[in-house]
Amino acid sequence: MYNIILASGSPRRREILEQVGIPFTVKVSNKEEVITEKEPVNIVKGLASMKANDVAEGANVNDVIIGCDTIVSYHNQIMGKPKNEEDAKRMLQLLQNDVHEVYTGVSVIIKMEQEDGSVTDKEINFAVETKVYVNAMNEQQIDAYIATKEPMDKAGAYAVQGKFAAHIKKLDGDYYNVVGLPISKLYNILLEEGILTN
Repeated sequence: MYNIILASGSPRRREILEQVGIPFTVKVSNKEEVITEKEPVNIVKGLASMKANDVAEGANVNDVIIGCDTIVSYHNQIMGKPKNEEDAKRMLQLLQNDVHEVYTGVSVIIKMEQEDGSVTDKEINFAVETKVYVNAMNEQQIDAYIATKEPMDKAGAYAVQGKFAAHIKKLDGDYYNVVGLPISKLYNILLEEGILTN
């Protein structure tokens, strides 16, 4: 019997796992996020692996640790969480009437017991990309959205599952990836590894 541990404090990731009925506990990694990679795919994979390995250090045999990281990329410019309202406005002005990418990296570490009783880690890393098309927005609409405070703790200064939904023209790829967890791909990996049985 495996114990799934989510190495993330994100309420959205918790909701997605709960939504599909995967039992899990949460143990947040407090490791400082330092990465030297430049490519968005490598950045998210590296950060997800860092978080998962941090939590895996204190884990037991048959524990399965899931680390995640999501970034918004606009013309190869990484957009993190806005520093303030002015920064949020700058980001939204760039994203409006254009297309950008959201990448989520996932690292799955399985603590496996060997025949000699030792424990080894099997690590599976992947990243998923979704293209997000945003409608044209005028200054008034951007200011009104910032006034909701929703953008302030979100990468790229918006929440696809929140009030910003009104401004999204279409997605090319996995919606749940933009929320923060590409659940379909993760679910299939957990099935393939025998961690989930249905």
